[in-house]
Amino acid sequence: MANTYTQLYVQIVFAVKGRQHLIPKSRKEELHQYITGIVQNRGQKMLAVHCMTDHTHIFVGFSPTLTIADLVRDIKQATSIWIKGKGIAQSTFSWQEGYGAFTYAQSQVKAVIQYVLNQEQHHRTKTFQEEYIAFLRKFEVPYDPRYVFEFYTETSAPDGAEYGD
Repeated sequence: MANTYTQLYVQIVFAVKGRQHLIPKSRKEELHQYITGIVQNRGQKMLAVHCMTDHTHIFVGFSPTLTIADLVRDIKQATSIWIKGKGIAQSTFSWQEGYGAFTYAQSQVKAVIQYVLNQEQHHRTKTFQEEYIAFLRKFEVPYDPRYVFEFYTETSAPDGAEYGD
């Protein structure tokens, strides 16, 4: 669109279904590259991505020509197929329904990039659930704690799956 100028920064966060630890650390760089390709092919600017074993953070310079919901749908669909096809995780792999999306100012970009890239260190002291609830509170997003996460329990987790933090 002519004469339309925007500068939008969005951090997107979503989890593996049931919070299972299915993304192996040894394959996360491949997944980062794949997600970056999806984001760029959709005309968005990848600023940072980091996949933990059970969740993902993506920080994007966002163009209003695409909705956040469409981008997240595209990332989740394509990566689920890719992960299964590459044998990276179980054939039952899927992302949990829903996501969090949080916006930032230009002055916060460097700090958010560092935050996303330092997930391994960050999660030594805070669980993903604690982190996610903190985002919802910080950004004053109304939520019902009963519906924020789906967890596998010892009785429902697949053999050998890790659960909890």
